[in-house]
Amino acid sequence: MRAPFVLLLCVTALAQPKAGEWRSLFDGKTLQGWHETAFTEHGKSRVENGAIVLAPGAPMTGITWSGAFPKSNYEVRFEAARIDGNDFFASLTFPVGDSFCTWVTGGWGGDIVGLSSIDGWDASDNETRAYFEFEKGRWYAFRLQVTPARITGWIDEKQIVNVEIAGRTVGLRQGEIRLSAPFGFASYGTTGALRKIDYRLMP
Repeated sequence: MRAPFVLLLCVTALAQPKAGEWRSLFDGKTLQGWHETAFTEHGKSRVENGAIVLAPGAPMTGITWSGAFPKSNYEVRFEAARIDGNDFFASLTFPVGDSFCTWVTGGWGGDIVGLSSIDGWDASDNETRAYFEFEKGRWYAFRLQVTPARITGWIDEKQIVNVEIAGRTVGLRQGEIRLSAPFGFASYGTTGALRKIDYRLMP
């Protein structure tokens, strides 16, 4: 009777990534491990040509990870493209300790990138606000690091976000984006595509 229990413990231990070891969250074929985010009047999510496609919603469409995810001291990387539309196409909501935050990718008309929210201020109004012109149909490489002291983000290896968060209030803007927590992607009236979604624990 004890052997199956021991085997289960071994399998569970092997499933946990080691620090510094990248773990894939998308197999390139299915939405296994993900569920459609229950946004009001959301569009459909599908896998096509090795990518997750977020069809336009009214206004948002998204996917949320169903499994466990670290709260801090981790790094995420993914590739995303705006296929059609003029607003955010792959905004990432992620854990920050016991709270959550969203890395907005091309919001407020299509070119604003930043974190919502810091001390109650959205990405359009806080110090993480930056402008980035996204070409339709082009794939961009995103990378995000989260520690108790700082959130740092890069697009195509160009540092876009670098903000100290120790002692500050990090949270989500009001509205349905909360449904993306703890870890999920969303588009806003726009067709977005995602691929190569990985994370690792930082050593």
